[in-house]
Amino acid sequence: MTIRNLEEQNSVFNQFISEIRDKGIQADRLRFRRNLERIGEVFAYEISKTMSYQPVTVQTPLGEKQMSLPTHQPVLSTILRAGLPLHQGLLNYFDNADNAFISAYRKYNESGDFEIYMEYASSPELDNRTLIISDPMLATASSMLLTYKELLKVGSPGHVHIVTIISSQKGIDTLVEGIGEKNVTLWVGAIDPTLNKKAYIIPGLGDAGDLAYGVKR
Repeated sequence: MTIRNLEEQNSVFNQFISEIRDKGIQADRLRFRRNLERIGEVFAYEISKTMSYQPVTVQTPLGEKQMSLPTHQPVLSTILRAGLPLHQGLLNYFDNADNAFISAYRKYNESGDFEIYMEYASSPELDNRTLIISDPMLATASSMLLTYKELLKVGSPGHVHIVTIISSQKGIDTLVEGIGEKNVTLWVGAIDPTLNKKAYIIPGLGDAGDLAYGVKR
């Protein structure tokens, strides 16, 4: 698995990351969602550089212009609910993409441990297509691995891009071990060192779903 860490190069992308981390700015729910969306747009632009292109003649009012355009649109998949703004950012750029949605969540027991449950999966045909799976936070990577394996039941993509904004190092290690040397690229905005006892990323940003849409029961 190839890992692409956008934090390694300074850009305005860092500003968006800093704002979603900032607990003062987080109080503005609209701004938080919009920053997740803008981050998705940056990821989409970077991923587009890896795709295949073909020459196309474009007719303008004054003549013709030869241009290189993508040969295909990807399939965009996200994990509900925190993934929706990030997914929308990707969709803003890949605006003709097909879409897949996964409902996966942590279910805690009385001891504080949790298991990942999946209740819903909807996906178009995936054989030989470019699949982009997005989720803002990669903590333990359990949800992402479950989602990845579930989508592979639908078909065999030509390449899979996994997009996450903030990941723990443990999450990356788990994902690499679980996926291996397959045709997968992990795109990450920042890598944080540790998880706390509840398996939240430290320093992270908190619960992305709650910050975007309100606290759940």
